[in-house]
Formats: sequence, structure tokens, C-alpha cells
Amino acid sequence: MQRHPGQDPEQAGSFASLAGVDRTRANPARMYDYYLGGAHNFAVDRDAAERVLAVLPETRTFALENRAFLQRVVRYLVTEAGIDQFLDLGSGIPTVGNVHEIAQGLNPRARVVYVDHEPVAVAQSQRMLAGNDRATIIHADLRHPDLVLGHADTRRLLDLTRPVAVLMISVFPFIPDSDDPVSIIGAYRAACAPGSYLALSHSLTPEYWPGEVTQAIELYQSSTHPLHLRDPEQVRRLFTGYRMVEPGLVFTSAWRPERPVSEEKARESRAVAGLGVLVDQGAS
Repeated sequence: MQRHPGQDPEQAGSFASLAGVDRTRANPARMYDYYLGGAHNFAVDRDAAERVLAVLPETRTFALENRAFLQRVVRYLVTEAGIDQFLDLGSGIPTVGNVHEIAQGLNPRARVVYVDHEPVAVAQSQRMLAGNDRATIIHADLRHPDLVLGHADTRRLLDLTRPVAVLMISVFPFIPDSDDPVSIIGAYRAACAPGSYLALSHSLTPEYWPGEVTQAIELYQSSTHPLHLRDPEQVRRLFTGYRMVEPGLVFTSAWRPERPVSEEKARESRAVAGLGVLVDQGAS
């Protein structure tokens, strides 16, 4: 498959010795990197991704639409909402059009804190951000908000007394209900000032996918992070305490698209996305 310009297909090997890297099981972040044309993945990830694509080729469209939503929502937040601080949770392996590239391209003073616990994602982000004093990567698990928010780099770069955009792009499909996603988001919400935003996308339950989705889900269940799909109403509850920005919670490709998208085409993204604004910090 075609790779992004400037990526070295041998580079993933340089991450193999990193502490915490599991090369025996596929990792969803590295599989996602492969779907997007990235080079920071291992044979086990490529094999799993190809098996998913064999039964569900729409998975690549999902990944591309999800990435496009991230880029559109960051542009909106900078140019229309005036946001200049971003906390990107579960940021994944860097590829083309990262948050800091878009935000700082529009506002050079924008600050970005990335958070991920996948060692390859962290190592590659550190390389990419070298010399950028307004962006950093924290090696942490987003399920522990106190550790993320209390981290020295978060405190150094982000002023939480001012509005900040919290980005949770396609991360909750890998967090089970037993971890209480609503409470996780609530902890971040409680730390943010009014006028802050939550951008979130989430892949949908099997009825929104072709019949072969069951086989693809089974392939993910043996990965380092099994899938936990949710329906639109379950995703909507993740925005508790936020007022939805138009057009609300919609199929990913239908969120403020650059060109009109038909409903049939929008459904092909197999995920929903939305942006909420925090208007009352005491809301629950």
C-alpha cells in the first residue's frame, strides 16, 4: 500500500526494543497507523489489519474519515472558537495532519499536549516534536485523569483556567463500560474552564456495519485492546455536561464537511462524531 511521504518502512524496527512494546499481539494504534498508510507498525499488526480489511474493507474508509474529522474540528476550534490550547487524549502514532501542525499553522501560539500509553506512539511523537516548545507528548493512560492533568508538562503548557479543547478521537471504542467512560470524561470536564470543548468520535455497533463486521470484531478481540462498540445514544451520553455544537452528533463525514455529503455516503464512515462546549462547569 502507499505510504505517506517521508516515512521509512524500516523505521518501525527501531522501536522494537522499546520497553513495553508487545510484538506478539496486534495493537489497535499500530493497526490504525497501517490503515492510514503509516510505517510505524510490525508484522503482527499488518497481518491483523489485512485480515480485517479482507472481511471489512470499509475499515480503511472509517480510519480516513475519522482522521479527516480530527483535522476539520481542530480548524474549527482555532478559527471559529478561538481555542489555542489542546489536550489530545489517546493521540496515537503521528501521521500527516497532526493537531499541532494544524493548530500552530493557524495560530503559532497554540499549545498542544498529546497523551498516549503505546510506546511506539510516544517515541515517534517525541521525535516529531523535538524542538517544538509549544507541544509535547505525555506517556500516560487517559483513564487516569489525575495523572494526566497533574503531569508537569500539562501544567507547563496548558492553562486550565482558560478554555481548552479536549480531543478524544476514536479512543473509547477501546475502553470498556467497566472503566466508566462517562466518569473519565467527567473528571476532565471538571478540570476545564467554561468555554472549553470536547471533541469525540466513536465507531458504531454492528447494525451500522455490513454483515461481515462480526468477523472483524473477533479479530480485534485478540489484540492488546479489544473493541467496545456503542450505539449513537450511548455515545451521546459521553457528552454529558456539554452543549452540542451544530450539527450535533452525526456520522463522522457529515460533521461540517468541506463538500456536501449524502446521507448514504455519510453512513459509510460507520462512526459518529461531535463537538460539545462546556457552558456550565457544574453541569453533570
